[in-house]
Amino acid sequence: MKRSIHYDISVWEEMDTYLFKEGTHTRLYEKLGSRLMQRAGVSGVYFAVWAPNANYVSVIGDFNDYDASVHPLRLRDDGTGVWEGFVEQVEIGMTYKYHIVSGVDGSVGEKTDPYAFYCEVPPKTASRVWSIEGYEWKDDVWMDLRKDRNSHTSPVNIYEVHLGSWRRKVEENNRPLTYLEAAQELADYLKMMSYTHVELMPLTEYPFEGSWGYQVTGYFAPTSRYGTPQEFMQFVDTMHRNGIGVIMDWVPSHFVTDGHGLIRFDGTALYEHEDPRQGFHPEWSSAIFNYGRNEVRAFLISSAMYWCEKYHIDGIRVDAVASMLYLDYARNEGEWIPNKYGGNENLDAIIFLKQLNESLYGAYEDIMMIAEESTAFPMVSRPVYLGGLGFGYKWNMGWMHDTLKYFKLEPIFRQYHHHQLTFSFIYMYDENYILPLSHDEVVHMKGSLINKMPGDENQKFANLRALFSYMTAHPGKKLLFMGGEIAQWREWNYEESIDWHLLEKSRHKGIQRLVRKLNELYIHEPALHRYDCEPKGFEWIDELDYQSNVLVFMRKSDHEEDTIIVVCHFSDTVREGYRIGLPEEGVYEEIFNSQYEEFDGWKVTNPHPIESENVEHHGRSNSLRLTLPPLGVLFLKRRI
Repeated sequence: MKRSIHYDISVWEEMDTYLFKEGTHTRLYEKLGSRLMQRAGVSGVYFAVWAPNANYVSVIGDFNDYDASVHPLRLRDDGTGVWEGFVEQVEIGMTYKYHIVSGVDGSVGEKTDPYAFYCEVPPKTASRVWSIEGYEWKDDVWMDLRKDRNSHTSPVNIYEVHLGSWRRKVEENNRPLTYLEAAQELADYLKMMSYTHVELMPLTEYPFEGSWGYQVTGYFAPTSRYGTPQEFMQFVDTMHRNGIGVIMDWVPSHFVTDGHGLIRFDGTALYEHEDPRQGFHPEWSSAIFNYGRNEVRAFLISSAMYWCEKYHIDGIRVDAVASMLYLDYARNEGEWIPNKYGGNENLDAIIFLKQLNESLYGAYEDIMMIAEESTAFPMVSRPVYLGGLGFGYKWNMGWMHDTLKYFKLEPIFRQYHHHQLTFSFIYMYDENYILPLSHDEVVHMKGSLINKMPGDENQKFANLRALFSYMTAHPGKKLLFMGGEIAQWREWNYEESIDWHLLEKSRHKGIQRLVRKLNELYIHEPALHRYDCEPKGFEWIDELDYQSNVLVFMRKSDHEEDTIIVVCHFSDTVREGYRIGLPEEGVYEEIFNSQYEEFDGWKVTNPHPIESENVEHHGRSNSLRLTLPPLGVLFLKRRI
């Protein structure tokens, strides 16, 4: 079948050209890539690709037997560097690539479409003609409520998931679940566990399974490993109809160097820097985006916008922000180029991140922009107009590192490391923090969370219960990677399912019950979430008893009756008659104890109720005498 190519049809307007060149076009997915259209009553596909340094570009695919001479594209005359053309009778599902001959060195590349909506299943690498229109969303209720669900004053309790290994069909050659299979199973589990959000490790198309999705080729295509774009839409829709927000892990910090991807796209360093001191990432052997190039910024911002607009994504977690902010990240002296002021800050990346956040929040004020940022760079989660980067939240990596270092210690040594717990309380409101226990902490020989805990098996489980309880009580939103909630012994393996069979054992089931209970308390007790990001949500009672390994503090809401007193005891002995000061006299109840029998705990509890005594302690006129369980955390609340 002869399929003619025509050049008298385009979706570009004068304003598109202006915005593209300026780097402020935020919806390039409507202009570049492949689009099903009609010309003179004949259906076909309009192709457009940015390749300003090419001297010949053609589209090759199923429809022309991948013959580069059949359907050459024409370079627009507006200076954009965009090549375009309309090919008749190309149908949905057909595969294609761009054949690009460089005008600089004559090199030839066959490239995946950077703006493709859908791709072949890896290891195949072609793009597919596809339409993402026509899905009928049924999440109106969620979308109307989303602003409240994503608010700084609302509970945000995130379950991080690698979709390919959360649960597998062992009986079917250990295959991953599809988008449709995972949708209801995961939604049911998240509801049962009282999570508010799910964070998906990268699903933007990627070639190498072992990269976990962090080495991207398709910034506009959900990976075809698990189904079609519409099936991923249905996955998100199912989450929303079950009251679960969806956060997408997104990687604008670097990209894969596979030949069919963005690398040297038109024979030049188009998306990346030419100089390897700027354009090559030594830690990940990947390419670094050139954020100073207007068209590259527009490409990345359009990608983030696309997921929010077309897939109703509720939050974007931006990966590896620290590597973007600093020119010397993972580099030795002489391996990087200072900025124009002689510093190590990447000024172009800073401008990009501010533009990204202003663009996304300008279009969708009810989403969450989240930075995985591990340094002390100031004001990451403060508005751009106040001098910040404009993110809504920042991962608290300092809390994570210090807390895990502390919990790895045998209790006898913890008194000498008390500062590792108390330090995070000094800066906990400098940013809007999320407390992460993520996938990065259970891979690469770091050991699983349960295996990080000291002592015999009984003590390991008690310590893990205490860790999760302390995390819930500490100001900040929460994130836990899958498998942690069942105390999986093995490190995470992206090729295998979580060890769900462990739930047949009481200790593992107890951890799951504890996590579920903590999630319920976090959601239903305003004091535990309302002021996660404001100082008025916290007050010390005693942070100085390092010899006993005890912390005592209050979490507060707008109403005094909501106040919860948190007592953390991280030594391995029972403490009888331990006195704590109280904000006011009254009758108190132990509403939570990490050593309850239902969690397979050690059953060291306090009577119900507990009456205060008119005895001054901790500078307060009233106090309680408690029994502190070993390796235990208590939540106390005044009875009204």
